[in-house]
Amino acid sequence: MKNLGSQVHAFGKALMMPISVIAAAGIFLGLAAAMQNPAVTGEAFADMQVPQLVIGFIRKVAGALFANLPLFFAVASAIGLAKAEKPTAAFAAMIGYLAMNVGISATLAAKGLTAATTTPEALQQAGMDQTTAMMTSAEYIDMLGVFTYNTSVLGGVIAGLLTVVLHNRFYTQQLPTAIAFFGGRRFVPIVTVVALPLAGVLLALIWPTLGSGIAWIGEMIGKSGQYGAFLLGACERLLIPTGLHHILNETVRFTPVGGSATVDGQTLVGALNIFNASLTNPGAIPDDTVRTATQFLAQGKIPVMMFGLPAAALAIYHAARPQHKPRVKALVLAGALTSFTTGITEPLEFCFIFVSPVLYLMHALLTGLSFMLMSVLHLMIGNVQGGAIDLVVFGILGGSKTHWWWTLALGAIYAPVYYYGFRWVIARMNVETPGRESDDERKPEAVAADERTHVIISGLGGQANIEEVDCCFTRLRVRVRDMKEVVDQTLLTTGANGINRVSDHDVQVIYGPQVEKIANEVKTALGVA
Repeated sequence: MKNLGSQVHAFGKALMMPISVIAAAGIFLGLAAAMQNPAVTGEAFADMQVPQLVIGFIRKVAGALFANLPLFFAVASAIGLAKAEKPTAAFAAMIGYLAMNVGISATLAAKGLTAATTTPEALQQAGMDQTTAMMTSAEYIDMLGVFTYNTSVLGGVIAGLLTVVLHNRFYTQQLPTAIAFFGGRRFVPIVTVVALPLAGVLLALIWPTLGSGIAWIGEMIGKSGQYGAFLLGACERLLIPTGLHHILNETVRFTPVGGSATVDGQTLVGALNIFNASLTNPGAIPDDTVRTATQFLAQGKIPVMMFGLPAAALAIYHAARPQHKPRVKALVLAGALTSFTTGITEPLEFCFIFVSPVLYLMHALLTGLSFMLMSVLHLMIGNVQGGAIDLVVFGILGGSKTHWWWTLALGAIYAPVYYYGFRWVIARMNVETPGRESDDERKPEAVAADERTHVIISGLGGQANIEEVDCCFTRLRVRVRDMKEVVDQTLLTTGANGINRVSDHDVQVIYGPQVEKIANEVKTALGVA
C-alpha cells in the first residue's frame, strides 16, 4: 500500500509535464484570440494581413498541441513512472500509444466500423436520426492517422501506464547471445509493439461501457451546477498537502467529468479542452457550454490567489513577533507576489496548513465558495492558474462576455475576510505561523546561497541516502532510502517553506517557482544532471 502511494505521487508529478506546456500555450492562444477580436484591437488591426497571418500561425501551433494531448500524456506518464532509462520509456510510450490505437482500430473494423461508416451522413442512412447520428459519430476520431475511439487524454494515460509497466519489467532483460543485440532497453519497444495492440483490442471491447460510466459521472457533476464547482474548489485545496490535487484537476480538465462539446463533428471532453477549443474555433462552441466548462477552471481561483492569499500573507506578517518581522516579510512578500501574478500558492499555503487545521479548512471552504460564486455569476475565464496573467489574458482581453469584473468585486470582499479571519484565528488559537514559533522550533536563519545545495543534500541525509531527485512547479520531490535521515530544520535553512513526507521514502520540499533551478543544482552536485 505504501509503495502504491509513492507511485500515485509520482504519477501526479508526471502529469505536470504536459500541463506546464499547455498552460503556456493557452496564454499565447488567449492573446491571439484577443488580438483577432475587433472589439479589442479595432477593425483596422483586424484587417492587417501580415499581423493576422502571424496570429493565425500561433493559433495553428497551439491547436496542434491541444489536438495531440493524449500522446503527450502517454509520454509524460511513462517518463514519470520509469525506474530508469526514461528516454527509452518515452520512446516506447509513443510506440505504445500508436500500437494501442491500431488494436482499437482493428477491432472496430471487425465490427464494420470505419471512418466512412461512422460519418453522420452514413449513420443517418443506416436509420439514425440526425442528433443521434452526430453524437455517435463524435465517439470516433482520426488520431495520428489511425481511426479509433475518442478516448482523449485517458487513452494516452492508459497507454503510458501499460508501457511503463512493461518498461520497468524488461529494460534489463537479457536475451540469448545470438539475439543479444535486441536485449535490455532495445527489448522494451519490441515487447510494447506486441503487447499494446492486444491491450487496444481489449480496450475497444470495454470502452463503450467505460466511456458511458465516465460520461454518467460527468453528467451528474454537470447537473450539480455551482455545487459541483464548490466541491472541486474545496477538494483541490484540501488535497494540496498530498500532491494529489494534480490528479483531481486533470480528471476535470481532460475527461467527460469536466463536460463535453461537439466541434466539427468531433466530441471534446474535459473543461480545459473545451475552453481551448473555443479559443481556437471562435463561435464554434456556444458561450453557455464554455461557461459550464470554465466553472472548473481559473475563474474560481482568481479572488483567492490575487486577493485572499496576499491578504493572508499580510496577516501572517502583522502577527509575527517584532524581532522576526524582517525575516517573515521576505518570506510572505515573495509568496504573495507569486500567488498574485501566477496563481502558484504552495509557498504561502505551507506557512499555515500544517500548523493550523482551522486556517487550512477555512481556506479550502472559501476557495470552494469562490468557485461556486463565479459559476453563479456566469463568468467565462479559463486556463489553469488563476493569477493576474489569467485574469488579463482570458478575462479582460476576452471582453465583456467573460464578466471578469466580478472577480475584482469578490476579491475586494475576500481580501478583508482573509486578513481579519487569519488575524483572529492566529491570535485566538496562538497559531505558530512564521515569526511566532517557540524559541526551540523557530525557523533557523537561512544559509548563504553558495552553500545551499550542499546543505540541501545534507538535510536529505547525504548523497548516499538520496535515490532520485525531481521537481514539479513548486516542490523538490526526492526519494530517499531512509526517511529518518531527513532533517527538517536543516532543509528549512535553505529557504524552504515547508517539508511534506508523503510516504516512507518520498519527501517533498516546498521552495516555490525557483525550485527548477534548485533541483538542477542538486542534480549537478549529485552527478546525475
